[in-house]
Amino acid sequence: MIEDTFNFAQDVPDGCTLTVRVRPGAKKNDIAGLHAGAVKISLTAPPIDGRANDALIEFVAELLRIPRARVSLVGGMSSRMKVLRITGKSAAEVQAALFPVASC
Repeated sequence: MIEDTFNFAQDVPDGCTLTVRVRPGAKKNDIAGLHAGAVKISLTAPPIDGRANDALIEFVAELLRIPRARVSLVGGMSSRMKVLRITGKSAAEVQAALFPVASC
């Protein structure tokens, strides 16, 4: 059952992909849990002119403590469901960083 919960991050060569569901226009940037195999992320940025996409990349890079250049948006440019490519981190490392208590 726990394996099913953590299918939001998948290993790929030289890193992993991360599936997220974004809620733009929130009161604060935060991880809001899991939804349908994706990490729910609330962002203060509005969904206008790619601002929420930029905020998402910045927020995830900060959470993972990696340079912003190692996080890229590879799917869902104009959708709430998005796929990020994270270079240099495994799926397990990303899961542990986003949900530290659950991965222990």
